[in-house]
Amino acid sequence: MKAKLGLVVRFLVFLLLFFVISRAAVGGMVYPFAFGLLFSLAWGNQKVYLLAPAFVLGCALNDFSVEGIISLTVSVLFLIVPYYIHVLVKKPMQKWELFLYALLSQIGFIVFGIVNGLGVTTILYHLCFGMLLCYLAVVLVEAVVLRGLSTKPTSLEIIAGCVLLAVFSGGLATCDICGFSVFKLFAFLSVLILSHIASAGVTLTAAAAMSLGAMLTSFNPLYVAPFLLVALFVIALKKLNRVFAAVGAILAEFLSVYCFEVYYSASIIAFVPVVVAAVIFLVVPTKVYGQLSSLFTVNYQRLAAKNLINRNREVLQRRLERLSEVFFEMNVVFKRLIKKHASEDDAKEMIFNELKSSICKGCGDHKHCHRTFSEDTKKIFLQLITIALEKGKITLLDLPNYLASRCVKANVIINEVNTLTKQYKSYRELVGNIDASKLLISDQLEGVSGLMKTLSKEVDYMISMDSEKERKLIEELSANNIICVDALVYQKDAWSAMANVVVREEDAEKTKLAEVVGKICSSKMCVYDVRQSEKAGLVCVEMKTSPAYDCIFGLASAAKGGGTISGDKHCIERLDGDRFIFAICDGMGSGEKAAEKSDTAISMIENFYKAGFDSEIILSSVNKLLGLESEEIFSTIDVCVVDLKNGIADFVKMGGASSYIRGEDGCKIIENDALPVGVVDNVSVKTQKVVIENKDYIVLCSDGVNDSFSSDGEFKDFLLSLKSVNPQEQADEILKKALSKNNGYAVDDMTVLVIKIFSQN
Repeated sequence: MKAKLGLVVRFLVFLLLFFVISRAAVGGMVYPFAFGLLFSLAWGNQKVYLLAPAFVLGCALNDFSVEGIISLTVSVLFLIVPYYIHVLVKKPMQKWELFLYALLSQIGFIVFGIVNGLGVTTILYHLCFGMLLCYLAVVLVEAVVLRGLSTKPTSLEIIAGCVLLAVFSGGLATCDICGFSVFKLFAFLSVLILSHIASAGVTLTAAAAMSLGAMLTSFNPLYVAPFLLVALFVIALKKLNRVFAAVGAILAEFLSVYCFEVYYSASIIAFVPVVVAAVIFLVVPTKVYGQLSSLFTVNYQRLAAKNLINRNREVLQRRLERLSEVFFEMNVVFKRLIKKHASEDDAKEMIFNELKSSICKGCGDHKHCHRTFSEDTKKIFLQLITIALEKGKITLLDLPNYLASRCVKANVIINEVNTLTKQYKSYRELVGNIDASKLLISDQLEGVSGLMKTLSKEVDYMISMDSEKERKLIEELSANNIICVDALVYQKDAWSAMANVVVREEDAEKTKLAEVVGKICSSKMCVYDVRQSEKAGLVCVEMKTSPAYDCIFGLASAAKGGGTISGDKHCIERLDGDRFIFAICDGMGSGEKAAEKSDTAISMIENFYKAGFDSEIILSSVNKLLGLESEEIFSTIDVCVVDLKNGIADFVKMGGASSYIRGEDGCKIIENDALPVGVVDNVSVKTQKVVIENKDYIVLCSDGVNDSFSSDGEFKDFLLSLKSVNPQEQADEILKKALSKNNGYAVDDMTVLVIKIFSQN
């Protein structure tokens, strides 16, 4: 029931609007505004099945002729038919299509105008003024529907609002009832209310717009002065009391009529609308004005929100710094917990003492062996223990003749030596794994500490938001037909400007968006994230200063022997801070087992880098993790991290093939000087930093490609001979050449990655 009542109320409002607007004229001759309002309201998602009958009925009340009814019917048909066609095909109507349908809707008016001898100039006036109102009404509808009244309007939206208010006032100016001016009632009441809920500028602007609308309809310039005078009186007296403001409005009208004699004629009933407006203004509770005031309250600076953001960043910075210290202390503690296993010499001594006390102590020859010939006996036992540690066990053949012929417990000694050395090996492996695990955890804690320290530095500055740029940005976007609900512009650091704009979904993909934002921010901007807004139909577009460089890449690969599973794996991932990571991991061997090894290594590397860890900690941790596997896992890793903001490429190699940077001045070789992952427990990761330039090509490849050439020099010469500027074509040519050197056969898994760097300036 409530919903139906709402539809009825909305229909009556539309009916009143069309009735009044259809009476608004230009010079008392052209009545062009109603159809423009019809199409603009439809653009604002108002229900067409309410608009169409309200338009026909409202306009027909002013022109109930057959020609008028036909013209109105043609107008609504050009709205209804296209509207439902777009609904059926599920294709949203574009703005230019709306304006086209609005223009075509006046075919009936044009035909009857020509038949009735209406001048061409009059018809053109009708079309031009009607389309102008349609455009301005669309601008205003978009602003109100999408942004609401509490957001600072653009210059174009202010103009649109003033024009629509003027047109509505012009229609009201013709609606006198037995000398009672409905227009005066509306205008005086509007001025009184606006003076209490909006600024003086808004009040004066509205008074001027209403008086100009009445003037254009009646061609009577005397309408302007009285309403501006009323606005000035009300603004001057509003601070004293609401009663003074109401009395001031009546006094201004009295002066206009009897002192300045502005009107051609005046009667007692001319004062009635003014008095009624004053009474209504005084009767309405103050609470209502407070609620209305919130609609026009525009917090231009948004200081509270900005202070809150900076305060939260400050708190976050302190917490991150403290957490960084906590994790660093945990790292120190874990390193102290590492207990290295006994050395091999100490182990031999302990095993010898164990043999001496457990086996030889009860023997009758104990004194003879361990006193008279103690040095020789100890030397023999240590030799046996050494052989057992190296070979895994000893036999009778390993015993010297002296011991084998004289010792009655030779077999017992052999068994005990084998048992004790086996136990020592198990212990050494266990302690080594425990220490490796502790060291791995220690490295991770140190990495987390460093990561939090970095994050702490990133938020350790106050965001300085530029309200003036935000205002200009909203206006400039509106001028380019991009509705911006809100904007936030600030400087992230010395190099990067940031801009967050809330726009319609269809506007987010417009190239003009980045151009306008770049113009306002005085730097080239790029979109790096688009998220759904809380309000339907709107998205939040996050933009930042474009990095100095960008890159494109090409990849080509072939499995060993033409198989389907390659032991080479690659990673191409965009990281935070305008960085790219390119990596190739070559698992030793080929097929599924090698692929599994490479997958494990490359997945860990990718996730570590995405989390923000340093290269040294990443590769050291990956090396330790793979070292904990029960079987030996060897993999070569070739990593290149490209910073597009400052043009620096970091090369990190662990057993990988040589890499190459081909530029306009030649080709540079980045050689490898480290062992593959998993060979040794501790690795020393070295990062080679190289400055990259515009039109540089970075080439990463696995051993299968690099080893196909006789030397790095031959590979370098081949790269310099490539003519294509497309990185994918280059990758394909490199792979083709590598295969051709092996008679078209992949003797090993082959992967080549070519990255082209280019400047954006």
